[in-house]
Amino acid sequence: MKKVIIFGGIAVALIAILIWFGKKNSASPIEYKTEKAFITTIIKKSVATGKVTPLEEIEIKPQITGIIDKIMLLEGTKVKKGDLIATVRVVPNEQSLISAKGRVDNININLSNALISYKRNKGLFEKGVISRAEFENVELAYNQAQQDLKNAQNDYQIIKKGSVGSSASANTNIIAQMSGTILEIPVKEGDQVIQSNNFNAGTTIASIADMSKMIFEGKVDESEVGKLISGTKIEISLGAIENKKFPAVLSFIAPKGTEEAGAVQFKIKADVSLDDKYFIRAGYSANAEIVLEKKENVLSIKESLLQFDRKTEKPFVEIKNKEGKFDKKDVKLGTSDGVNVEILEGVTKDDEIKIWNKTSKEDEEKDKENN
Repeated sequence: MKKVIIFGGIAVALIAILIWFGKKNSASPIEYKTEKAFITTIIKKSVATGKVTPLEEIEIKPQITGIIDKIMLLEGTKVKKGDLIATVRVVPNEQSLISAKGRVDNININLSNALISYKRNKGLFEKGVISRAEFENVELAYNQAQQDLKNAQNDYQIIKKGSVGSSASANTNIIAQMSGTILEIPVKEGDQVIQSNNFNAGTTIASIADMSKMIFEGKVDESEVGKLISGTKIEISLGAIENKKFPAVLSFIAPKGTEEAGAVQFKIKADVSLDDKYFIRAGYSANAEIVLEKKENVLSIKESLLQFDRKTEKPFVEIKNKEGKFDKKDVKLGTSDGVNVEILEGVTKDDEIKIWNKTSKEDEEKDKENN
């Protein structure tokens, strides 16, 4: 009896296996979905990152060395050319001041001697004792002594006050050299400032810019710079202003690149057309969308339909034939925007192209899971 039960169980198992294999062999083959080529416009763009800055910006530096006495205006204030921004108080160097004073005293002594000699020789010349040539030499020495004294006194006043006569206020007053907006005042009252010279750029007291004229400054990769043309219209997006694009015109492409993180970057500039509804601040981060190539009304397919040969790496697609099977077809590609790609050869508008990573069976299973 036990043997009958065992053999019966084995028989049932064999029948179940045969039924399973029969169902598997009779299952319908995998059916892939298809798509057709279509006519569209493909625009290939490049995005350059950078910032917006004023077209005209200057730095105001003092004409003398001293200490900031008073700051009249604040950052962000609109000024006109000639407006007073700050004043500088001259703090003379004591050693230089003593030296200049000593030079004035010495020249005063020389001038006194020259004056005595001049008066004496003038009397002798008028009496005919000495010649005109001798008297003229004495007169020249006296005139030179007078000029030396004047120069020494001017030097002393410059060291002491920063300038001579009526020009004192012109040197100590820091005025706007152009109309615009004060972007920055990097000093405060009491700070020491240095005038610019051959060995020092000088202290910047204020920077002024015309905020009505802004430019975009950014960088593009060397692989794309060759496709850029000066005068091209571009669009600028600002990180601080959402859902707004400002038109701009590419005005400058650097002739020399700089290496950054292993890649060569080229600086570009573009004139930005502003909108009166928005106040654009200097230094806003920005992105520039530059159209590198545009193809209108071209035959295209989705890039996701492409496959690549493992050996040759050439692109191909699989096209459905009359028997419902798929034939491999090499294609020649044109411009791509990252989503759609232009087809130059290999595909017609009526061809059904296999979506190689999507099947009807998978969709049915997903629908079942969702239900």
